[in-house]
Amino acid sequence: MRMWFVGVLILGLITFSGCQPSDKTADNATDNTTDDTQEAQQELKIAVAAPLTGGSAAFGEMIRKGAELKQKEINEAGGINGRMLTIVFKDDAGKESEATLVAEGIANDKKILAVVGHFNSRCTLSGQEIYDRAGIVEFSPGSTNITVCELSKWTFRNLYHDGFQGKFIAQYIDDVLTEIETVAVFFHNDDYGRGLRDAFVAEAEKIGLMIVASEAYEEDTTNFKAQLTSIKAKKPDAIFISGLYAQAGLIVKQAREAGVTSQFYGADGIDNEVFLTTAGSRAAEGTYITTPFVFGEDDPKAKEMAANFVEHHNVPPDTWAALTYDAVGMIAEALEKTYNPEAELAENRKAIREHLAAIDTPEEGYMGVTGLTYFDHNGDTVNKPAYVKVVKDGKFVPAEKQLLDKK
Repeated sequence: MRMWFVGVLILGLITFSGCQPSDKTADNATDNTTDDTQEAQQELKIAVAAPLTGGSAAFGEMIRKGAELKQKEINEAGGINGRMLTIVFKDDAGKESEATLVAEGIANDKKILAVVGHFNSRCTLSGQEIYDRAGIVEFSPGSTNITVCELSKWTFRNLYHDGFQGKFIAQYIDDVLTEIETVAVFFHNDDYGRGLRDAFVAEAEKIGLMIVASEAYEEDTTNFKAQLTSIKAKKPDAIFISGLYAQAGLIVKQAREAGVTSQFYGADGIDNEVFLTTAGSRAAEGTYITTPFVFGEDDPKAKEMAANFVEHHNVPPDTWAALTYDAVGMIAEALEKTYNPEAELAENRKAIREHLAAIDTPEEGYMGVTGLTYFDHNGDTVNKPAYVKVVKDGKFVPAEKQLLDKK
């Protein structure tokens, strides 16, 4: 009996001892916790939400590249007050439903301080209520629907809106392409396409351009022959495409195949090399588009950014890469001036919003590669011009005539 009791006692002691962590394990756990805390203190995290997949993925790829370059430059220069900038990329696929899920994830992440995005107007609008509720800045480098900033004090953008763009396009046609008197409108049936169409039509009618046809298409449309047949019968001098590059390329290609000879004019949604490959250089030749920015040899800041972009990514930057580069730069500047490691998340998020809202005069503006950015009371950029490109020899080049003084 005594031997049995001693045996059980020894077994119990061995089992109890085996269940306890060693001193080394306990030390490692403590060290890991400390490392995690130090890592959290040493980084400042923002999100970039963009269509990394789907029909607008070519835009998303340039957005990602622009953000990565700015992040690299900031961190190589010592970060933001000694803290590294970390960017988390979120894919909304250019769809409202995905944008809502992305916005929920960003808003609920206790380390994310602001979001650069979204690109598509429908995605920016879909995430807006969620960002408002969480009190986090949504800074779009691409959404141009006129209501985007009007609907939220937490939303900003660093490019013009479609109220301006649509009006500008009508004026450019009237002032520069003076032989055009009749126009047909082909628009994507979403927030971007409808808003831009409305602004264009309102100004066209005001200045005397005659709208002879208006045709809508959906995102998944690939065959435009029926609408083009209807438009061709109206014999418009020009066709204005209010949509994105993928469908626009097919429209131009199929129009030329059908014998349509009208002048094509598009907006910034067409500003991507994929338009050229989809339409084909021959069909696309002579197409005009409006865009928020063009790289010019006379701007040292933009020229340097373009050279660094090519060195880092092996491709030249486009408009959206440049606007994203500047948007990340403005958020980084806000963090540099406002971030308080002792403050609550909500306070730091709000401080970013207050900093951006205070950039409301040229003197306080942010001078980036895309020019001077400052905001009105809605968070809209109020001073940036529209540029015009034309397809020449299979490439987008700045149009000979610009109207940079248009308001």
